[in-house]
Amino acid sequence: MTNSELLKKVQRIAIKSKGLSSQLFSGGYQSAFKGKGMSFSEVRLYYPGDDVRAIDWNVTARTGEPFIKVFEEERENTVMLLVDVSGSAVFGSHTQFKAEYLTEICAVLAYSAIANNDKVGVMLFSDQIELYIPPKKGRQHIMRIIREVLNVQPKGRKTELGKALKYIHNGIKKRCICFVLSDFLAEGYEEALRVLARQHDCIGIHCWDQLEKELPDVGVLRVADAETGEQIWVDTTSITLRRQYWRSFEEHTASTQTLFRKAGADFLSVGTHQPYTKALLKFFSNRSHTVSHG
Repeated sequence: MTNSELLKKVQRIAIKSKGLSSQLFSGGYQSAFKGKGMSFSEVRLYYPGDDVRAIDWNVTARTGEPFIKVFEEERENTVMLLVDVSGSAVFGSHTQFKAEYLTEICAVLAYSAIANNDKVGVMLFSDQIELYIPPKKGRQHIMRIIREVLNVQPKGRKTELGKALKYIHNGIKKRCICFVLSDFLAEGYEEALRVLARQHDCIGIHCWDQLEKELPDVGVLRVADAETGEQIWVDTTSITLRRQYWRSFEEHTASTQTLFRKAGADFLSVGTHQPYTKALLKFFSNRSHTVSHG
C-alpha cells in the first residue's frame, strides 16, 4: 500500500482501538494485570511492632540503631506483544486478513496498557525475528507499533515460535506480561513456552479464519500452503473430507490450549469473524476474578 493509504489505515485503527481500549480498561484490564509485586523504597528506623524480618542488618550494624527496609508495590508493568507475521498470518476470507485483525488486537492491548501507565514493546516474528521494538510509553509509540505491524514485509514465511519465545526470555529479565498472537501453526516450542511462562506472565491469543475451520463445498479446489507454497487439489464435495478438516482444526486448537495450560500460561481463541473485544472482556473478567480470589 502507498504511504497515504498506510497512514489512513493506521489512523483508522488507532481511533477505533483507542475507543475500544476504554471498554477493556474499565472491563478488567487493570485488575487482571496488577503490579509485579513489591520493590525496595527506603530504610527507616525500627519501631516496636515492626516485622523483625524487615530489619536491614547492614545499616543497623553501621549506625548502631535498628533500621528496617520499606517496600512499596510496583504498579508499572511491562507488556510485550509477540506477533506472528509468517505466511499464514496474511490469510483471510472474511472481512479482514488475520494480519489486520491481529494489528487491531495489538493496538487495543497497547492503549489499555498505557492507560494503566504500563510500557509496551513489540516483537514481530516468522521463522526469524523480523523486528523488535523495546518497551516504551506514549501514544506516538503505539502509532509506530500499529504502523510496523500493518506494514511489515517479513523475510521468512514459516513459523519458529520457539525461537521467538527464547529471544524474549533472553532479552527481558524483569517479569513482564507477554501476549503471544499467532495461529500457532508451529511445532517444538513446548519447552521454550514452559521456560518463558515460569518467568513471565504469558497469554496466548489464537487467531484464526473461518475458512481454516470449515471447508466450503465448492467442488474440486486447488489450495496452497501459505507458509510452504505447496499446492494440492482437494474435492470439497466430500463430506468425509470436510469433517476431517473441521476435526483437525478442533484438535489443533484443543492441543494448543492444553499445551499452554500445562506450561502455566493462559490461552484464548478468537476467529476473525468474531468481535475480539467480547473475547478479551470475558478473559479479563475471568482473570480479575482469579487474581482477586488467588
